[in-house]
Amino acid sequence: MLITLLFVALLAFYVAWNLGANDVANAMGTSVGSKAVTLKQALIIAGVLEFTGAVLFGHEVTETLATKIANPALFAATPQIFVVGMVTVLISCGVWLQIATSRGLPVSSSHAVVGAIAGFSWVALGVNAIDWSSIGSITIGWILTPLISGAIAALLYSQIKHWILDQPNQVVQLQEWIPWLSTALLGVFGVIVLPSLTEPLTNFVIEQVGFKIPSHDIPLLTGAVAAVGLTIISWRQLGDKGDKGEILPNPVERLFARFQLLSACFVAFAHGSNDVGNAIAPLAAIVYINRTGSVPTDGITIPLWILILGGAGIVGGLAVWGKKVIATIGENIIALQPSGGFCAELATATTILIASRLGLPVSTSHALVGGVVGIGLVQNLNSIKFQTLKGIAAAWLITIPVSAALSAAIFSIAQIIFF
Repeated sequence: MLITLLFVALLAFYVAWNLGANDVANAMGTSVGSKAVTLKQALIIAGVLEFTGAVLFGHEVTETLATKIANPALFAATPQIFVVGMVTVLISCGVWLQIATSRGLPVSSSHAVVGAIAGFSWVALGVNAIDWSSIGSITIGWILTPLISGAIAALLYSQIKHWILDQPNQVVQLQEWIPWLSTALLGVFGVIVLPSLTEPLTNFVIEQVGFKIPSHDIPLLTGAVAAVGLTIISWRQLGDKGDKGEILPNPVERLFARFQLLSACFVAFAHGSNDVGNAIAPLAAIVYINRTGSVPTDGITIPLWILILGGAGIVGGLAVWGKKVIATIGENIIALQPSGGFCAELATATTILIASRLGLPVSTSHALVGGVVGIGLVQNLNSIKFQTLKGIAAAWLITIPVSAALSAAIFSIAQIIFF
């Protein structure tokens, strides 16, 4: 069993590696494309934040994926089949993500996991084992996500373009808009990140100090203070002349680049805490079965070493293989300025937040591509490279069926060998 665990741990690391190479472009692709940061800087920043998010907050999503996607009750009598199924999920997802990454195509690791689980479940227990309503929801999300994100990005960018970029005195206009942009940025990302970050402090105040406050008060106060601070700092930075040889000599775009970098940091942290579960949930389930001899049916404790393994895999894959997908999102759809990149990332975060509140399974990749296209529609329809979009859309369409077919084939072979 020790050899099996080592093998599964390597597979989980392999999936996390491919996930880092593909999905982290969601956080940093537009920042690199708009020249807000260099590729090297993006890799370092995203690496630190992805790892931190995965280790500190990756346990919740991992726990859900390990116990809620496949119906564990169906495997209660045969935990060994569940183990083999989870191994096939890891292999299928890792292979498909590597294929997509090698071609520079941003795909959804969440959809790959769902497809792989559907594939092995079909072979193991029949067609009725698949939750077709979940597949339907994902399909609806695949259609709606880029449309909603694109619409939000286009609306936001059109306003910034009209009130700031197309005005004769851009700097004066931006000074008036900075408080609103700061509030929008920290409001959207604060709802995603701050509740998790401030939860320990909230619990301490309630349980230890005995001061009973609503759970959202500290995140709101933190966000408000941060928004005021960001406004003051941004006003000062807008007056700076910039360094000689500055990549972005325009002070307006230079400030938008700083806003965009901050938004990219939030996306990277949130992504690490959320998507790491796609790589390590099967490993966590198998470790649980090895320890207890039963299939996990409720909440399970995720060992710290598994979270570290997932975080390290994401960082390694991003550093070694992440360049292609970053180039696709940042440079090969439209030519981006920091103002456009900022709008695309804010639209992405808003879309993901709305979807989360509605309980819809969506993909950050889909949302960001939609946001970038929305910017292109406002700039100039001819600026959009539709050939790139065709390849991305094709990869989206086939992610679930390809990962399902891979998983079904691998599980069938494993059944012949082991059972």
